[in-house]
Amino acid sequence: MSVAQVFETLSQNFNADAASGLDLVFQFAIEDDSTYHLVINDGTCQLVEGENDDPSVTLIMNTDTLKGIVSGETDGMQAFMAGQLRAEGDMMLATKLGELFTMG
Repeated sequence: MSVAQVFETLSQNFNADAASGLDLVFQFAIEDDSTYHLVINDGTCQLVEGENDDPSVTLIMNTDTLKGIVSGETDGMQAFMAGQLRAEGDMMLATKLGELFTMG
């Protein structure tokens, strides 16, 4: 599965109810691929390839870590503690991903 397909799967598993009233940008800098960002705005989710000028949080990882987290095989917190995942910006927002998207 390509990185683009992983993000398509992620956006298809979006929980609009959990995003009600939110206005956030989750940026994913994939070290061995492209950068993508998800724009969450009051119950909607838009996937965009490329960088955002002002992301709420940027998650930095490689393709394998991304695929593991989205498939549910890798716990995001464990990946962070092991140094496989880094965050810049509001790191607490990264914990919201599990509420906004069905993983696994």
